[in-house]
Order: sequence, then structure tokens, then C-alpha cells
Amino acid sequence: MNIEGKTALVTGASRGIGRAIALELAQQGIKRLLLVARDRSRLAALAQEIKALGVETITLALDLTQPIEVNVAIARAWKTHGPIHLLVNCAGVAHQAPFLESDPQKIGEEISLNVMGMYNITRLVAKRMVTQREGTIVNVSSLMGKVAAPTMSTYSATKFAIVGFTQALRSELAPYNIRVVALLPSLTHTDMIKRLQLFRGVLPMTPEQVAKALMVGLRQDLSEILVGWQSHLAIWCLRLAPWLLDKILVLTSPLARFSRKTANQLTVTS
Repeated sequence: MNIEGKTALVTGASRGIGRAIALELAQQGIKRLLLVARDRSRLAALAQEIKALGVETITLALDLTQPIEVNVAIARAWKTHGPIHLLVNCAGVAHQAPFLESDPQKIGEEISLNVMGMYNITRLVAKRMVTQREGTIVNVSSLMGKVAAPTMSTYSATKFAIVGFTQALRSELAPYNIRVVALLPSLTHTDMIKRLQLFRGVLPMTPEQVAKALMVGLRQDLSEILVGWQSHLAIWCLRLAPWLLDKILVLTSPLARFSRKTANQLTVTS
């Protein structure tokens, strides 16, 4: 994909991978950026940084779990600023806990934003891309969309859902000249992982590395973009020795650090 002269919309743009992707697009010659996130002040700060690069920037402070609000905003943005050629779905949230300790409210939040929020905005933009017979949609999944991880069951489930959603749309939208791409980074050093207990031996990459990998993948017309050597190693292990990967995940996961708490809770409630 050649992004010069094009308009891109990036969700989850106020921090982490979304922020890095927005900046990388600006540095690579995008004409116009629509930045979507809930944090208005962070969006404003990023917009100033991008405008300094000579890129037209529009901020949309939106909660993607509110479909009516999103519908109105996208219709207005399309009418005011013209067609969107690239949609990057990066907004997401992760909560960590063993399944037996999971919080239904947090599970609902992950599903609502990671899956339904992505679904709603993609539907709105894709319908409009169909009329212009052009577009690229990037759905940011994760290595956990290929390799499920202990203590991250719901997050993994949402990321698997994103991969399946992407594969289905790829076939459905291809006749309209719309490409649908899955971006699958491994653990990335963002604000989100500060709240997580990390897997032993996993080396976080930077959001900037993920953003650069996306640009390379778009230029090469890849349908799935795995980021980082750890991701490629895990996928090869999954294909060749899934039993070994299962053992590695158990040994390296923070599950043991949760187990005593879980056992105590089960003893009390039984």
C-alpha cells in the first residue's frame, strides 16, 4: 500500500502501539490522520506532535463501545474530511487473572472493546470503502491470537476472534478492492503491560518496532504480519511440537504466582 496522499483513521491512538502507528504514518507521508481514543488530552498532545510534521490531524474523542456515538462521528468525519483509505483498529484492553478468579465485569469490558468496538467501527468504515472501491483495514490482534496464554484467557479469546474476523473479511471484501490485514505483535512495552505479571523469558518489544513492522508488511502486501522473532519461534513451535509449547507456556507463565490465592479462595467458598 502506498500511503502518500491518503487518509488514515487509527483507534487507540492516544498511547502505546496506536500512538506509535499514528506517528509512523505521519513520518511516512500520510496526508491526513483521524485519531480516535477516549482520552481527549492525550489525543490533543499527539495531534500537536503530528501537526508539527505537516500532517493534517483530526481528533475524535470516542468510546468505541457506544455504537450510536461512533456512527454519528464516523459519518460526520467522512463527510467533512473525505474518504478514509486506511483503518487501523488498535483500541483494546487486557485484564489478567486465572480463569477461576476472573471478574465478569472485566471480561465484559474486554469483549465489548476488543471485539464489539472493533466490529462496529469496521462495519461503518468498510461500508463506505465499498462505495469507493478502495481501502485497507488493519486489525491489531496479538501473538495471543495464535497462541493462547494461561492467566489471559479472555484476552486471548478476543485476539483469536480478531484473527478469525480478519480472515473472514479478507475474503468477503476482496472483490471490492479492500485489503484486510492482521497485525500480530508479541508482548509490547506499553502502559497496559505495567499492570500485568509478565511471562518469564519474554522480552517486550517497543511500540515503534511494531509500527515499523506494520509499514513493512503493508508495503509487501502481507495478509498477516507477525512481529518479532519470539512470535515466529512460537508459531513454528505450535506447528511442529504443540505439546512442547504447552509445557513452555505453563512453565513460563505467572500462573504459579496466582495458584495459592486461588486455592485459598476455593477452600473458603467450598
